[in-house]
Amino acid sequence: MNKLKLYRKRIIPAECFLLEDDVIVEQTEDRIITKWNTIRPKADFDHGTSCYFLQDGVKISKFYRSDGELLYWYCDIVQYDFSEDGSSLTVTDLLADVIIYPSGRFKVVDLDELADAKEQGLITDEQLINCLRQLNNLLSIIARDKFDKYQACLDQKGL
Repeated sequence: MNKLKLYRKRIIPAECFLLEDDVIVEQTEDRIITKWNTIRPKADFDHGTSCYFLQDGVKISKFYRSDGELLYWYCDIVQYDFSEDGSSLTVTDLLADVIIYPSGRFKVVDLDELADAKEQGLITDEQLINCLRQLNNLLSIIARDKFDKYQACLDQKGL
C-alpha cells in the first residue's frame, strides 16, 4: 500500500503544498493522526501533532514549544477532498479557527479572513455554510466541556 500524500491548501494566502515531511502515525476510515515540524520556523513553537477528523470537518492540533511544553490546541475548520484513486488528501483550511490554551481559555480567530474570502469570491456559499456549521458544532462541544473527545485521540497515543 502506498503512503497517503497529504496536501495543505490555504485560501488566504492562496497556496497548496505537499506535507512531505509529516509522519502519518495512524490512518483509519474516520481519522488520520500525524506528527510534524513547522513548515516555516516560528519563535514560539516548532513541532506538533494533528488529528484529521474526516467526518467532522475539523483538524485538531497540539502545538509544542521547542522544549516540549504544550503551547495550545489549534482547531482548524477544514474541507477534506480525497483524490479519485484515494492516494492523496487535500485539506482546505476554511479560515475559521479556535485556539484552546492549557488553562481552558479559548478564542475564535480569523473570522475577518473568512468574510474577506467571501467578499473576494475565494470561497463558495457551500464552503462558507459548512465552515459556519462546523465552527458552531466545535464551539458547542467546547462549551459543553466535551472537547476531550478530540483530545483523546492524540493524548492516548502519547502525542
